Amino acid sequence: MILDKPFPPDPRVENEALTLIDEGYEVFLFCLSYQRETENEIYKGIQVRRYLSSALEHKLSALSYTIPLYRIRLSKKIRNFLEVNEIDVVHIHDMVAGEAALSANKKFNLPVILDLHENRPEIMKYYPHLNKFPGKILISPAKWSRKEGELVKKVAKTIVVTEESKKELVNRLGISAEKIVVVPNTVKKSFYQNYELDDSIVNRYKDVFVILYLGDTGLRRGLLSMIEAVDQMVKKQDLDKKIKLVIVGSNSSDHVLKNRVQELGIQEYVDFEGWQEPKLFQSYLKVAQLGISPLHRNPHHDTTYANKLFQYMSFGVPVLASDAQAQMHLIEKSHSGLIHRERDTNDIQNKILRLYKNEELARELGQNGKRFIEDKFSWERVSSELKNLYLEFKSS
Repeated sequence: MILDKPFPPDPRVENEALTLIDEGYEVFLFCLSYQRETENEIYKGIQVRRYLSSALEHKLSALSYTIPLYRIRLSKKIRNFLEVNEIDVVHIHDMVAGEAALSANKKFNLPVILDLHENRPEIMKYYPHLNKFPGKILISPAKWSRKEGELVKKVAKTIVVTEESKKELVNRLGISAEKIVVVPNTVKKSFYQNYELDDSIVNRYKDVFVILYLGDTGLRRGLLSMIEAVDQMVKKQDLDKKIKLVIVGSNSSDHVLKNRVQELGIQEYVDFEGWQEPKLFQSYLKVAQLGISPLHRNPHHDTTYANKLFQYMSFGVPVLASDAQAQMHLIEKSHSGLIHRERDTNDIQNKILRLYKNEELARELGQNGKRFIEDKFSWERVSSELKNLYLEFKSS
């Protein structure tokens, strides 16, 4: 496996590696280190091989498809990794290291898997450094999109996280659907079966209708619309139980959200919990009456899932999500929640109230989601596609 950043943590890389180890494979992980640390380490059975990098190289990674310097430097390290560890199959995590890994592999001609964690060319359009000089001039998302297509055509197989992403690649590139394998990000059984609760969190929210948001709080995630919907609800509705929007996560743009809450005067109805240790997520989920994912629609959000959806569902929490295509199809398929029009505060408010006032519907949707995860969509279920993919290389 090739990862062009430090490890741990990376839940997707770890989950895939551990699944393959359980199937009897030996997994070596190439990763980078920006400080002096153990070069070789066995982490949960993963044979980690760290290669020293620098802050300059990290910055150059953003230019990996603009100038060849990063590719050349990274390729040399990957070539050493492939040779020293006698690798049989190359599994590239995300496209940043794609060209470097393919260049390193020319000497060995090994089968290559490209694992696209997200729609990188599209999400790049929202990076702050790409919207100002010099990033706006030096880095072209359109060029990254073309490079993504070239990589997908060159490798033996490509892994994506949603069916929508698979369809987009097949249609855009005119390739066989058999070249694309869908392996979603989702929760492992241990997430909802083995955990400890934090009593301080549970007691704080025990008598509140908690609308929970977990994860990155960047503005494209839609929380401004949610804040304004909560404002409308608490000012216009006669609510017999206090409503509170609980936001667990952070982003550099949080000041925008907090300022809006203050402008509206609804501080008592919104809690900004900031970044929290993942081990506390279950405590927030335990008190949640509703889990939200109000994503703005764009080509990235339309073709990826937010992990929070599976966290909500695994705890039997009904979901309120925007009509971003991938998550809308998931919620409709699992009958686990309601869909609102993106950025539509009136629609958001109406959907929240529907679940607030109809406990039976909320309970039914929550249980549907829980069964969907347990029966069809836990990591242990969806990783069968990864196992089948590797069987193809094993047999050949």
